[in-house]
Amino acid sequence: MELHQVCVYQEVVHVLSFEVSEDEMEKRLKGSPTERLHFHDAYSDPLGWTDGGGAAFTVDRFCSEEVTRCVKRSSQLRPAILVIDSLSWILRHHSTPAVCQTLQQLKKGGVIRNIIALLHSDMHQLGTPASLCHLATSLVTVAAGLNGNEAKITKRLKSGKVLQDEETFTIMEDLTVIGQSKPSNAMQLQEQETDPAANLTFNLRLSDAERDTKEKLALPFVFSKEKKAALLNPGAGMGRIMYEPDANDDYDQEDPDDDLDV
Repeated sequence: MELHQVCVYQEVVHVLSFEVSEDEMEKRLKGSPTERLHFHDAYSDPLGWTDGGGAAFTVDRFCSEEVTRCVKRSSQLRPAILVIDSLSWILRHHSTPAVCQTLQQLKKGGVIRNIIALLHSDMHQLGTPASLCHLATSLVTVAAGLNGNEAKITKRLKSGKVLQDEETFTIMEDLTVIGQSKPSNAMQLQEQETDPAANLTFNLRLSDAERDTKEKLALPFVFSKEKKAALLNPGAGMGRIMYEPDANDDYDQEDPDDDLDV
């Protein structure tokens, strides 16, 4: 969600701006309602070298107590949205576990409803973005592609289900984001449909005659009608032994006891 969209939705937004000044941010948001935006200047003196009075927000103040105190200074009673621009600046001066702990405390404190943070993943080791992304309920990864900027969106629902989507967009000169249309579902299905038996050296399909022969084939473990009738309707006080000769049986009707002659 873009910052100007948050303003349109009448949300109270607090911005910790480490990488972009307040003046530059207001120019980018020209035409959007900014009366609900509260900027905390972390751009002019992020390390506290020149601001002796402590008017600017410094990087050493990034903890749940200090951020909560800054948010409570506004007269709004409902929970606000916190925008951090960016976490990469903070991670240069705080450890990853400390930043993760602060984000969790801010989310559970009741003063902040949502946190939107920018992270330059290419500036950190692999474990740092992975730890921070594990805390996020929504993750938008932006990278340059062949057809424009590509965004991979991942949403983690409370039920445990994970939804993923991909968008391609272009940033215009006035910083307006224009999304590019996706190919239709029919085109996507047509590209994915392949014949798994197309390049085989043997045939996996049956002709009509072979299919009829297969359906008429009597399987050896299937009962005949006579055997079924004898099992389902036995005579009272009688027992019967049913034997069906096999084609390979060596049976001579003339002398059944020939093998007993001495």
